[in-house]
Amino acid sequence: MTRALERRVEALRRRVTVRSWEYRQRHHARGAWFRLRRALADARAAFEIPPEEADRLIAEGHKVEPVGEAFEPRKVILVVPADRMAGVRGARPVPLRLGADVLQATHLALTPF
Repeated sequence: MTRALERRVEALRRRVTVRSWEYRQRHHARGAWFRLRRALADARAAFEIPPEEADRLIAEGHKVEPVGEAFEPRKVILVVPADRMAGVRGARPVPLRLGADVLQATHLALTPF
C-alpha cells in the first residue's frame, strides 16, 4: 500500500470507531436524548414550574411526555397550551435548548407551536 492510501484507511478507521461509540452511547440511553431534543423542537417555549402546579396540570388532563421518565432524577415534562400557561403561578421561562436550565428542571412545561 502507498503511504497516502494507508493514511486514508487509518482516517476511515478512526471515523468508524467514533461513530460506533456514538451509536453505542445512543442505544444505552434508549434514545432519551433524541426524544428530549424532539420534544424541545416541537415547543415554542419552555417553563420551569412548581411541583404543585405540575400536579394540577396533570389532573386537568394535560399530556405528559414519557421521555421525562428516562432521566434520573425523573422529570415531569408537560405539554400545555400557551393560554393555559398564562394562569400558572410560579412559572419561570427557561431557554429552549439542551442546557443547564432544562436539564436541572424537574418539572417542565412546554408550549406547542
